[in-house]
Amino acid sequence: MRQKMIEMDDRWLSISEICKYLGVSNDTIYKWIETKGLPAHKIGRLWKFKKYDVDEWVRSGQAVEQQEH
Repeated sequence: MRQKMIEMDDRWLSISEICKYLGVSNDTIYKWIETKGLPAHKIGRLWKFKKYDVDEWVRSGQAVEQQEH
């Protein structure tokens, strides 16, 4: 049972799933891929995400918005 839960956590997430997980819009995700290096993989025309990689990216501080002075 535990192995099955680990496999579910390790599956590729869709754009809508990662938006819901992070609580942001599609546009924000696309912007972060382009400008902030959000870890994403393009498979055909679809973007896919590993939850672990996204969590590491957030923890690293790369998701922080820079203040304009």
